[in-house]
Amino acid sequence: MFCSFRSAVADARRHGDLYFAALLSQDRIEKCFGAARWLWQGWIYTPAVTVWVFLSQCLSPDHSCRDAVARLIAWRVAGGLKPCSAGTGAYCTARNDLPEEAVHQLMRDTGQQPEDEAPEAWLWHGRKARLVDGSTATMADTPENQAVYPQVKSQKPGCGSPIARILVIFSLSVGTVLEAAIGKYKGKRTGENSMFRELQPALSEGDVVLADRYFSGWCDIALVWQRGIDIVVRKHQLRRTDFRTGKRLGKDDHLVVWSRPQRPPWMSAAQYATLPEELTLREIRIRVPKKGFRTKSLVVVTTLLDGEEYPREEIALSYRRRWEAELHLRSIKVVLQMDRLRCKTPERVHNEFYMHLVGYNLIRSVMALAAHQSGKSPWEISFKGTLQTLNQFLAVLVAAVATETWCAALLTAVASHAVGNRPDRFEPRRVKRRPRPYKLLQKHRHLYTIRDE
Repeated sequence: MFCSFRSAVADARRHGDLYFAALLSQDRIEKCFGAARWLWQGWIYTPAVTVWVFLSQCLSPDHSCRDAVARLIAWRVAGGLKPCSAGTGAYCTARNDLPEEAVHQLMRDTGQQPEDEAPEAWLWHGRKARLVDGSTATMADTPENQAVYPQVKSQKPGCGSPIARILVIFSLSVGTVLEAAIGKYKGKRTGENSMFRELQPALSEGDVVLADRYFSGWCDIALVWQRGIDIVVRKHQLRRTDFRTGKRLGKDDHLVVWSRPQRPPWMSAAQYATLPEELTLREIRIRVPKKGFRTKSLVVVTTLLDGEEYPREEIALSYRRRWEAELHLRSIKVVLQMDRLRCKTPERVHNEFYMHLVGYNLIRSVMALAAHQSGKSPWEISFKGTLQTLNQFLAVLVAAVATETWCAALLTAVASHAVGNRPDRFEPRRVKRRPRPYKLLQKHRHLYTIRDE
């Protein structure tokens, strides 16, 4: 793992490539682009350069096109090349020409490789576990974005922003994004469970899915179980639980049988006929006596029926790790600033969404490398600390004196940014700094006059 990274850094330095070439090589980009890679031959903004500059924009605190182009000019001058134009038009055009499926495939590729190279100790019971969770993201308020991703109906025109629902499948072992989708926030079949059904082909037989109560429907459980995939999910609060019934495995632990419900409207009759009449499931009550936790008790449903191979305590710990999906989403939306996408058309928004996830996966790859070398686990290392370290190290990659020294220093610095071990910490949801006393926008901005102030 470390040797391959070192060789990638050496190759990037030898060819004088841009900063992110050490993490994402030109060959890897062109493989995902297929025949589309020939579209920009001879331009400054080749597919690889466009992707590298786009990545630098997504991972920069500035996030502007001007900052990304300025970074490209600085690199060209440092390498003895002629500076390109400081205008952003050519870059935006090249970025707009990136095929969405190619960027999407790049996201899958960068997410899968770190997990494939992960040591056995990082797996859960020797199996690959997946975290499934959803969130939302807003975008630039343009007519094109509003037409595809309309703002919520409670907001007046000009006062809201287009909003999209996103769903992400994470790897539990290394934290990378394996698959993701973006869609409308409201409407028929736009919920998280509907989006998850579309992404299920990304799962493989033998996987274990950790999810919240949104995915606890009978059909959702049956569909993944039918493909040889196990699931650990919180039971929906409307389902009654009685531990006096079923086959008892231990305290607050039993096997029950759930009968097949009527066919839901979204499922075809042919698919419904393939599902079993009954599902034998395991229910486990988890008690949370810790101060500060809102939930004091919850029931988890799972298809892992063997109480000896999968003890109750380990099921509880695995479900608790489902919270890591929330932390990963926070890293993507807050640290990488993807809570608000800045592109002005839906097609560009999609590429911006997937490119943020490519950048996120590359950071997670470095975290996995650093963890492997230092004898830690990836979830013990700070995501933000890794991003800050990477931004500084990649900026001087071409001028690095010794490649081995550069790699060792980078991974050592990343591994030193450990996440604090603060189990069951209680922090009240309060802020100290007051927001600025600006009035809220209550109608379209151009309708305001000086008198309104």
